[in-house]
Amino acid sequence: MAVPEVEASGGGPRVGLPGSTLLPRTRAAVSRDPARLARRLGLTGALLMAIGALGAGALPVPNPLNGLRLLGLPARNATLAIALTYAGMGMLVLAWLWIGRMLSARGAVAPAPDRAGLARTALLWTLPLAIAPPMFSKDVYSYLAQSAIGARGLDPYVLGPAQALGVDDPLTRTIPTIWRDTPAPYGPLFLALGRGITAISGDDVVLGVLAHRVLALCGVGLIIWALPKLARRCGVEPGLALWLGAANPLVLFHLVSGIHNESLMLGLMLAGVHVALGPVSASGAPDGLPRTWQWVVGAALITCGAAVKLPAILALGFVGVDLARRRGGRVRDVVRAAAGLGAVAAAVLLALGIGTGLGFGWVSTLGTANAIRSWMSVATDLGQLSGQLGILAGLGDHTDTTLMLTRGAGGIAAALLCVWLLLAVLRGRVDAVTGVGAGLGAVVLLGPVVHPWYLLWAAIPLAATRGLPRYRRAALAASAVLAVMVPPTGADFNFRAYQLPMAIVAGIVLLGVAVLLVRRTARREADRVGVGGTGAGTGAPTL
Repeated sequence: MAVPEVEASGGGPRVGLPGSTLLPRTRAAVSRDPARLARRLGLTGALLMAIGALGAGALPVPNPLNGLRLLGLPARNATLAIALTYAGMGMLVLAWLWIGRMLSARGAVAPAPDRAGLARTALLWTLPLAIAPPMFSKDVYSYLAQSAIGARGLDPYVLGPAQALGVDDPLTRTIPTIWRDTPAPYGPLFLALGRGITAISGDDVVLGVLAHRVLALCGVGLIIWALPKLARRCGVEPGLALWLGAANPLVLFHLVSGIHNESLMLGLMLAGVHVALGPVSASGAPDGLPRTWQWVVGAALITCGAAVKLPAILALGFVGVDLARRRGGRVRDVVRAAAGLGAVAAAVLLALGIGTGLGFGWVSTLGTANAIRSWMSVATDLGQLSGQLGILAGLGDHTDTTLMLTRGAGGIAAALLCVWLLLAVLRGRVDAVTGVGAGLGAVVLLGPVVHPWYLLWAAIPLAATRGLPRYRRAALAASAVLAVMVPPTGADFNFRAYQLPMAIVAGIVLLGVAVLLVRRTARREADRVGVGGTGAGTGAPTL
């Protein structure tokens, strides 16, 4: 699969595929629906993923599909199910890159889809994944168990699912072993919402999963609402920002299908940033200072995002220094902004802690995820490498110590970068939205644990900005590559070892056949309208 090239230009980033031929647009080449082929390719991929998820998804234990004649068929052939899923993943990623090229090269290659067409495309791709079993992660089962602990009057910040519910409880059985004895690392707002889901679903795992998916889709809806507004504020075309951010394959795979609570965290945070920064003019430029109710409501929304997952609180700092800059940028302006926003945040967290009855025990469990050694974390990789070198040198196994040192150094480096970005926003060299995205990117990349969906903390805000155009190519490439790197089973391989490589090869073959069919159809359409067989007239990608 080709990776799009991106360069800064007057109208925002311009995306093209290496080796593609850019031909002038002709009247004959104009299509009423330029994204039709790409939409169908992506929809086919989403449908294949939904079918494959019935056998290759992150399914509960026991599998409720067992014994069903039709829906249980994929589970009886894991190789075929995984092959269908991987082929669908490749199709959807390729279709996303294809439409991204149309948007960024608007008018130079072919007409690009409008906002209505993009919304229709994203909705069509989302629906199959929204009704299919979860894929790529089993975190949703931890959400259910932790919420059930709170619903039973126990403290989810002290007891793990196995201790509170028992290992034979249907809500515990599907949780990976490493997380069965760990307390909840999430904020009180998320667990309170989960407690409401438990009141509805009880021990019904399937109903609970569907309810959590509805909650995740609400978060995605907030992202879709806020992202174009932030893009307009930053001078970026809203349709392109939505496509790069909200329709990103990582969003579809991990927020919609994987049901991660990052959707709610990011949705509340982005909505809060937009409201807190105040009104903008028709051109997108800031139109005066926000009114009191705006920055109070915005700060409250950001704090609610942090009460789901704590990293969202970083956005409050960038909003505060932006407000201080617009008031004059003096020390007293910074102090006043910090005091006002800090008071709102403290009040919201106090109300949530007391009102939900969950208190503030979550502060002591924030490091729960550090129990794993994430290969995507630079700080963790350096610690493990240092430990192994010590073993080879005959100094003994000091990996835990080296991990503590390298992870600590990574945290200090991330903090220094965030301080530098805050000063840049205060001086007007960087806008607040870019600061939020870049700051969260530093926290993720230098943090002790990195999962592919963590990159959305930075990728979604940065999709709305022009501040870091040189890194947009890396963001696109990373989204496309990481989207197909996580196994759909959620890293829980309940099948024979040879089945996964066989399924991946079969999926690649299916993807290749689909691409050839799409290229053939594109050439036929181009010939019919009088533009050679290059596929340029329809915006078809050159692979």
